[in-house]
Amino acid sequence: MTGTQIAISVVIGVVALVIGLLVGYIIRKNVGEKAIGSAELKARNLILDAENKAETIKKEITIEAKEEAHKVRSDAERDARERRAEIQRSEKRLIQKEEAIDRKLENIERKEESITNKEHSLVEKHKELDGFLAKQMEELERISGYSVEDAKAILLENCEKEIRYEASLMIKDIESKAKEEGEKRAREIITGAIQRCAADHVAESTVSVVPLPNDEMKGRIIGREGRNIRAIETMTGIDLIIDDTPEAVILSGFDPVRREIARIALEKLIVDGRIHPARIEEMVEKAEKEVNAIIKEEGEQATFEVGIHNLHPELIKLLGRLKYRTSYGQNVLKHSIEVAHLAGLMAGELGMDVKLAKRAGLLHDIGKALDHEVEGTHVDIGIDVLRKYKESEAVINGMAAHHGDYEPKNMEAVLIMAADALSAARPGARRETLETYIKRLQKLEEIANTTPGVDKSFAIQAGREIRIIAKPDEVKDEEIVFLAREISKKIESELEYPGQIKVNVVRETRAVDYAK
Repeated sequence: MTGTQIAISVVIGVVALVIGLLVGYIIRKNVGEKAIGSAELKARNLILDAENKAETIKKEITIEAKEEAHKVRSDAERDARERRAEIQRSEKRLIQKEEAIDRKLENIERKEESITNKEHSLVEKHKELDGFLAKQMEELERISGYSVEDAKAILLENCEKEIRYEASLMIKDIESKAKEEGEKRAREIITGAIQRCAADHVAESTVSVVPLPNDEMKGRIIGREGRNIRAIETMTGIDLIIDDTPEAVILSGFDPVRREIARIALEKLIVDGRIHPARIEEMVEKAEKEVNAIIKEEGEQATFEVGIHNLHPELIKLLGRLKYRTSYGQNVLKHSIEVAHLAGLMAGELGMDVKLAKRAGLLHDIGKALDHEVEGTHVDIGIDVLRKYKESEAVINGMAAHHGDYEPKNMEAVLIMAADALSAARPGARRETLETYIKRLQKLEEIANTTPGVDKSFAIQAGREIRIIAKPDEVKDEEIVFLAREISKKIESELEYPGQIKVNVVRETRAVDYAK
């Protein structure tokens, strides 16, 4: 083919392609428009169907709501009718009750009126009776020559004299017989027990004053800005009093064990010379270990000395703590050992349980080891401690009854009461400060002197006896028994004292004449 033919063929192909594209475009456009029209028609139909369904649902919901509202209104009206009926019934009952109350009130008023009339009648009769009695009394007074008060006073005085006289004779008779029968045997038992008891009579006391080599040591104990003294007080729980007392520091605290720990630690620090918080802590720990070892050793020594075995280890430690406890200057551990010996010796003389008496006697003041830490009396604390460590009820009763707080249930408990009184009341066993001692003696004489019928009184034997001189013109021989008892009761209620006090009343009549 020639070049012209090729060109013509190409032109024809291009024209045919363009015509094909135009025809395809026109056909496609017509087909799309038809499809779009059909979709729009379907959409409009769907919208119309949805609107019809929504309208139908709306009508149904409206009908249901109206029916529900009608039902609620019907229920409310029914409830209202029932409540109105109930209210009407309640009102009817109230009206009936009011009518019944009115009837009862009327009956009460009638009864009150009847009672009032009877009271008026009784008052009139009482007046008539009082007048009749008064006339009789006037007639009796005229006949006897005494008024009512005078007659009563004479009768009471005569009765009192007769009763007091008979009572005093009876008391004297009973006391004389009891003394004759009991004193001899009691003296033998008690004297023998005391003679055979080898307890130490020297009362130790906890030292609360620490001597210093010089007054410069006070400044070192206080430390810079008081840090040393604060450290000692914090670690021991004891207050240090550093005042103008030359070459001495006073330790103050309620717990005797802590006070002893503080004393030993302070003495070690003074000897060592190095006083600072770290050294103080070290010395306090050493002193605490030392005191605990002493406590255990003293408790074991006490049980060995008395011959008591199988005590709980904690009870042994509590016994050892009593070494640092004093009562009126008497060491409580020594006192407990002495009570155990006395109770055991008396129990042996009387044929009772010696081991029980010794065991209860040794433990009778065990509560004093904890009375600075636990609330309550030492008796109640002791009961709790002994029950905690499984002591027998007989031992617990012997401990609990030694001051009379509880009733003794066996004779060993009575012996412990007697042994405790003997150990505390013997001369030299206990001591007080001079000021307290003088005040107690003054109060003792004051109690006696303010009693009617007492002329003079004298406190003797270190306050363990009060000798009273009775007025012979006011107190008769048979009345001195009552005077002694009255003063004893006043002393028991108004005065605190260790042991017991003997009240000795003396009455004498002197006749004086002169030979000329």
